[in-house]
Amino acid sequence: MVRAAVLPAVGAPLEIAEIELPEPGPGQVRVRLAAAGVCHSDLSLADGTMRVPTPCVLGHEGAGTVLAVGEGVTAVRAGSEVILNWAPSCGTCPACLIGEGWLCDNALAGAASVYARRPDGTELHPGLNVAAFAEETVVSENCLLPVPDGIDLADAALLGCAVLTGYGAVHHSAAVREGESVVVYGVGGVGLATLQAARIAGAGRIVAVDVSPGKEALALAAGATDYVLASDKTAKEVRGLTGGRGADVAVECVGRAQTIRTAWESTRRGGRTTVVGIGGKDQQVTFNALEIFHWGRTLAGCVYGNCDPAVDLPVLADHARSGRLDLRSLVTDRIDLDGIPAAFDAMRQARGGRALIVF
Repeated sequence: MVRAAVLPAVGAPLEIAEIELPEPGPGQVRVRLAAAGVCHSDLSLADGTMRVPTPCVLGHEGAGTVLAVGEGVTAVRAGSEVILNWAPSCGTCPACLIGEGWLCDNALAGAASVYARRPDGTELHPGLNVAAFAEETVVSENCLLPVPDGIDLADAALLGCAVLTGYGAVHHSAAVREGESVVVYGVGGVGLATLQAARIAGAGRIVAVDVSPGKEALALAAGATDYVLASDKTAKEVRGLTGGRGADVAVECVGRAQTIRTAWESTRRGGRTTVVGIGGKDQQVTFNALEIFHWGRTLAGCVYGNCDPAVDLPVLADHARSGRLDLRSLVTDRIDLDGIPAAFDAMRQARGGRALIVF
């Protein structure tokens, strides 16, 4: 029996309860969590923006220590320190075969499985494969990556989603070049990681945009050179800060139609906008044919930072060890399992950066 945050149904409040977690079967690994980040994607699952089978245990950004391994597991052993990989690529689908593992057709196949039960026998699914909102979890071997040398185990949890996503948005999707100007919309956990990634990439002007005046200090500490409070004049303000032309790159970390449109409008002619935020089907973004031609801008989606975690994690670890990447500065609240509902409320109200559950 372990404690976990259970989502009984879409739209229902989370329940902190005991669940029955089985021993690992063939190809499976049992992990004791050291820490787990509370990501906006978890909120999107809870409110139905994204769909997974319920009831389930949410949480996908985590790190911990292997307790036991099932038959046939060779990559890890008891005592190994690991990062949870919520979207493992299969290596055989069309996307994987052309080197786009972040779009793997089978990445979330495990979310439909039954991985645990409530004491009354109710079956539970792992929300995004790994069910990190729990003291312990059982996952497939391919959902684990080794914690790089020299990285604190609790800090390593952040590498599993927020940092990979923000880094990848800058370095892979937008391919920011040294000296380019970058504007980042949304200063939550992913937005803060994106600001740090832009600084690491050598961006010149780095503008952060958010609805909350309380996030200015966080943004500036992460690498922003300027901070803009979101309004109906945001695009104009960003253009004013970038020589009147607009930013070379915009990264949208909110997932709202108006913010995506504003991000696009705040880039220069030929500028690039990468959308990281996850919006609902009701969020319709519109453009007219003439402006698409005239502005020559690029608008691109970004899944998991378009990253290959096995390749990118060692790079991020090197940045962290050198001090270029400050993992702890992403965290504004350290909580326990009981604090997850309050962390969800903080995200709804656009307060703070990353909340980190420390077990």
